[in-house]
Amino acid sequence: MRTAAILAALVLLAAARNEASAQTYAPPTSAPRVTSAEAARRLVIEREVRERFARGLADEARADWSAADREFARIVDLAPPEPKTSTALYDRALALAHLRRANDAMDALDAALARDPGFAAAAANLTAIALAAGDDERARRAAARFVAIAPASARARYSEGLVAIRTGDFALARRDFTALLADDPAYAVAHYDLAIVELHDGRIAAAQVELERSLALSPGYARARLAYAELLLRDGRTAEAKAQLARTAADAADPSLRMLAHTLREQIP
Repeated sequence: MRTAAILAALVLLAAARNEASAQTYAPPTSAPRVTSAEAARRLVIEREVRERFARGLADEARADWSAADREFARIVDLAPPEPKTSTALYDRALALAHLRRANDAMDALDAALARDPGFAAAAANLTAIALAAGDDERARRAAARFVAIAPASARARYSEGLVAIRTGDFALARRDFTALLADDPAYAVAHYDLAIVELHDGRIAAAQVELERSLALSPGYARARLAYAELLLRDGRTAEAKAQLARTAADAADPSLRMLAHTLREQIP
């Protein structure tokens, strides 16, 4: 009886020991997955986007536009959530414009605005690039969009006014420049542009007033002084016109305007 009890106890001890050994030496199991494959992929993309933005902005700072274009193009391909993709499109457009790829730059800005309809800086730059490229219709649409996004923006009104002059919509140009000057009478450039509108409409006296205001505010404004000299010539005030042209030829910041003023002065008897 005692022998049977001892054997039973030994069997139980052996079983317990074997179970402990199994627990100690069992092959390790993999750690439970705490992130999905999709979440891991997003983390990788976020890191690449962050690094490429840093490199692209550094490329812009040193005017390496080709390198900047590559970095921002890659970000666009990765399609990160907004506002990162529209921002990359905007920065890529700036690089493309410097690379003289105006159409590609405008397409990038259009894409940025499609993603972020309130992106005022994209509309502003689209207007400027379209004007420089001679795409008047695209500039007109971009300027109207800029004003719609930022109706209180002086730059938006000014951009629309410039496009209006370029496209022959002088009524719109008059409205924009008049509104600008109502808010800021010291805006010398707007006085000059309004003078151009007045000249187109044949209002010579009004144009002269605007040019005189522009030059009083900004005496070094060479374009306004050239236009003023032209009006003086129309009025037969030759000596005064020559004096205006001589001043422009001497101190205009733009060498092409200095040369033009010098040439015109030499042609006056």
